[in-house]
Amino acid sequence: MFGHLFGDRPFYGAMARIAIPIAIQQLVASLLNVIDVVMIGQLGDTAVAGVGLANQIGFLVNLLLFGIGSGAAIFAAQFWGRTDVPNIRRVLGISLLLGLLGGGIFTALATLAPTWTLGVYSKDPAVIALGSGYLRLSGLSYGLFAITFIYSSVLRSTGNVKLPMAVSVAALSLKTVLSYLLIFGHLGLPALGVTGAAIGTLVARFVECAVLLVLVYARPSPAAARPREMFAFDGPFLRRFFKTTLPVMMGEVAWSFGMTTYNVVYARIGTEAVAAVNIAGAVENLAFVLFISLATAAAIMIGNKIGADDAGKATAYAWRFLALGVAGALAVGAAVLLSAETILSLYKISPLTHSYARGVLTVMGLALWLKASNMMMIVGILRSGGDTRYAFFADAGSVWFVGIPLAFLAAFYFHLPVYWVVALVLGDEAVKFGFSLHRVFSRRWINNVVQVV
Repeated sequence: MFGHLFGDRPFYGAMARIAIPIAIQQLVASLLNVIDVVMIGQLGDTAVAGVGLANQIGFLVNLLLFGIGSGAAIFAAQFWGRTDVPNIRRVLGISLLLGLLGGGIFTALATLAPTWTLGVYSKDPAVIALGSGYLRLSGLSYGLFAITFIYSSVLRSTGNVKLPMAVSVAALSLKTVLSYLLIFGHLGLPALGVTGAAIGTLVARFVECAVLLVLVYARPSPAAARPREMFAFDGPFLRRFFKTTLPVMMGEVAWSFGMTTYNVVYARIGTEAVAAVNIAGAVENLAFVLFISLATAAAIMIGNKIGADDAGKATAYAWRFLALGVAGALAVGAAVLLSAETILSLYKISPLTHSYARGVLTVMGLALWLKASNMMMIVGILRSGGDTRYAFFADAGSVWFVGIPLAFLAAFYFHLPVYWVVALVLGDEAVKFGFSLHRVFSRRWINNVVQVV
């Protein structure tokens, strides 16, 4: 099986055409996110913690949309394998409705009850006050982001990865420039601190959504759907869609609330702990650029082959992507370990926060291969084959029945430092890895979900 992993040139050509633009987009996003955290870091530990906690709400929105977009991508990729554009547009319509509904709920929480929302994470009044102002403004962007995210998911699934990349990179660059000017008060603008960062986010999301829609509808595209095409689905189509996608959405919601619970635990350890976790999290996002792009490419390419009834190629692709993910993660993890002190020198943080962040980065670098392997199997392989219920139980179950109990024990019973808590939480990744690898070997994850629609 493993002897033919690296001998298929057409495979690597197709992978590069999909993965490289996605990697560029993710790399720019992660680099600019690190720059944003560094800029906020000039305002002190409280600002880093406040914005970091406010961004946890955005993180929940992102994961909810990722669940909806992933579910849509399963169908869009398999339909594209059959060149079935009308059904791709129906999938787009259903996904937009779900994305706007979810984004609207989180916008209501962010704008109407930001103090209560952040009070779930922290009891530090200064952190909550700073975070609430940021959240109230940035929360207005969630609906715009939902539209952008769903259209981008369908575009990628149908082979158009360059347009979402270009629009996203431009918008994120605009966000960083605006945030810099408004945080520190350059070019005659007022110095607004964390409020300036929130304004930069809101303006950039509006520009991103508007430009993407204009460009999608300016040229022929499977995503250039008119309203009557998007909403021309019937009961059987809707039931089939939800049968496959609902476990994905539930999985992302369960997983995201699990991550939120972890952050509640870190925040209760102390402000220095949550600041350290947020700094390390920005680095981890950067480190994961390669694996997000590989997992997305895997989902598209494997889904296309399953939709075209080529299970043999789908299986071969799965093993190639998994091998690439493990090899890449070992290399990137080593780079994180070697560069940790250089990274931390960019931040004006207390010695205790520095110590915590150094420990968290060490744990992250050592465990990167495990987390990358799970992403490849859950997102890139199992879900692309329509095996969403198994992926749900493996993903969410390991978090809630393994990771969260370990987090509470480590933090509140054993009173361990935050980096040891993060290390013990990785027990959920170990359990997930075992279950997922067994499923990939079984080949029971291969399901043509569009054949009966």
